[in-house]
Amino acid sequence: MGVNKINKGAVIGIDLGGTKLSAALFTTEGEILHRTGLLLEGTAGTGVGSLVTNLVLEHLEYARGNNFHVDSVGICVPGISNQADQTVWAPNIQGWEAYPLHLQVCDALNDPSIQVFIESDRSCSILGEMWKGNALNCRNAIFMAVGTGIGIGIVADGRIINGANGIAGAVGWLALDRPYSQDYDPCGHFEYHASGPGIARGAERLLSAGAGSVYLLEGHITTFDVFAAYSKSDPVAMKVIEECIELWGMAVANLVSIFNPEKIIFGGGVFGPAVQFLDRIHNEARKWAQPISIEKVRLEGTALKGDTGLYGAGYLALKNQFKF
Repeated sequence: MGVNKINKGAVIGIDLGGTKLSAALFTTEGEILHRTGLLLEGTAGTGVGSLVTNLVLEHLEYARGNNFHVDSVGICVPGISNQADQTVWAPNIQGWEAYPLHLQVCDALNDPSIQVFIESDRSCSILGEMWKGNALNCRNAIFMAVGTGIGIGIVADGRIINGANGIAGAVGWLALDRPYSQDYDPCGHFEYHASGPGIARGAERLLSAGAGSVYLLEGHITTFDVFAAYSKSDPVAMKVIEECIELWGMAVANLVSIFNPEKIIFGGGVFGPAVQFLDRIHNEARKWAQPISIEKVRLEGTALKGDTGLYGAGYLALKNQFKF
């Protein structure tokens, strides 16, 4: 009589964003065996938690039906994962100020042999790049996400740096100039000027001050518009992007001087089009950074595009399962 033998290990990765949810069953080598996703479509509170648990259970059922054994689940969340009390703060999900996602998933699994690990999207992004992206074989690396906001995921000596309250990496608050302005209260100086909204804001500010532009119309500017105008040598767009390159370079200099990473990987909606400036950002950073460290670091764009968090969630589960 034959035996249905479960003979291969696998992990489940869940990537929760502000508007959508992705899930995958990974082999321990990083091959995707099964993948699904859905839109949140305004779902909030416990409803989002239920969507997460349903996808975990779906992928667990798929694994068992195909002779794969799952010992761990990794979840990437769009905010702060508080490791002390196992709650999540996600500003774009209503009702997730201190949401007990870990407890909800564990209760749904009802199997203490399966461990659940939750990290921020920043940390999962650098883990994803270390597993299957441009930070492969690195033990000291940073992922800088520049989009609506600016944040970094940090791995030092192979370990995620979260800080005392899970807030490490909130570099939008880097102070890169003075004097202080109350404009920086919501997001910090760096993010105010060099995020996606900051790029559009900078162009609006110049136009309102009387600067002339061929391609940009005051009151109707997006980040995409500024990059498109830059490609046509529009003077306002060029000035805004030049200032951002300086700020991105200064931020890189500070990160390199503090953490001495092997690589800094850039992602998010702005990088994207701004990946063309990595050499110039590196040159700007050379002016400000510790001179040996800045020559050792490499700046690269993400290899995984929108899947950094998903791969990172899978690697989060794998790293904790095998303790490497």
